[in-house]
Amino acid sequence: MSASLGRAWVHNFDKKARQAAEAGFEGIEIFYEDLEYLAKNIRQTDQLTTADLLAAANHMKTLLDSLSLTVIGLQPFLFYEGLLDRAQHDRLVEKIRVWFQLANVLGTNTIQIPANFLPADQLTGDIEVIVGDLRELADLGLEQTPVVRFAYEALCWSTHVDTWEKSWEVAQRVDRPNFGLCLDTFHIAGRVWGDPASPDGKTPNGDAELAASLGRLISQVDLAKVFYVQVVDAERMETPLVAGHPFHVDGNPPRMNWSRNARAYLYEHDRGAYLPVEDVARAFIEGLGYKGWVSMELFSRTMAEEGDNVPAEHARRGIAAWNKFVERLGLN
Repeated sequence: MSASLGRAWVHNFDKKARQAAEAGFEGIEIFYEDLEYLAKNIRQTDQLTTADLLAAANHMKTLLDSLSLTVIGLQPFLFYEGLLDRAQHDRLVEKIRVWFQLANVLGTNTIQIPANFLPADQLTGDIEVIVGDLRELADLGLEQTPVVRFAYEALCWSTHVDTWEKSWEVAQRVDRPNFGLCLDTFHIAGRVWGDPASPDGKTPNGDAELAASLGRLISQVDLAKVFYVQVVDAERMETPLVAGHPFHVDGNPPRMNWSRNARAYLYEHDRGAYLPVEDVARAFIEGLGYKGWVSMELFSRTMAEEGDNVPAEHARRGIAAWNKFVERLGLN
């Protein structure tokens, strides 16, 4: 994921893309933040038009083609489904039409939608409204040439859809061929097994509950509905992530603060990585038989560090994790 090599306001996209290719990556998720900042830098304005965004997307595509990097998807299309403010809903429906154009220029057919995590007083938990909103997008995607797919991702702190089980229920109810899931090892393990606000970093009965959850995933999820997966770990907190912790932000769920500050690549035990994410990844690949793109998506405080070495170091860490993952799962 493009932002995993450094935040856009500190590290420019071109350098990050070159570092990703040099490290050995074959694909890249485009984080909208990178596209927006690139457009601002090209145009030297904060008042961007659709034409400005498309020009930035063209710049990205030309560069990525020269580096033999495939665009896996464009993300995140935020805060969409279940809004109580229906005027904002309508504005986002218009916004997705711009994203269709951006995806087309970038050469990807996939847009990722994180399950809404706005405060509960701004959302409805009515599953019919949530499903209807997402079906509306899917139907618009079916009208595009080529068809645009939506990968719906349950975040471990999403307001109403915070487990893969709930996202799978939504996908089944949406019932469109271009609407499926993005499955993420962090969000699954970090919801069922891990708890950054707990002194031991775990939920009660986490081992048994994760095993049961992965068993359900393997037996219930239709592989054709898994559009891509993300494989990443997180640091165990030295002290519970509650008020007074350096990562605590009032009003944010602990898992959100954890995710934004302290994810780690797989096997980075020296950085505190501790979740059973390889077990989750094995459920995707060995249990379900998944064979598509695997994204090493990272969010961390380290992405905002200054220094020319930051993108290269994050790329190095990411590809090291990938290579060990390939070896351990026998994916060669």
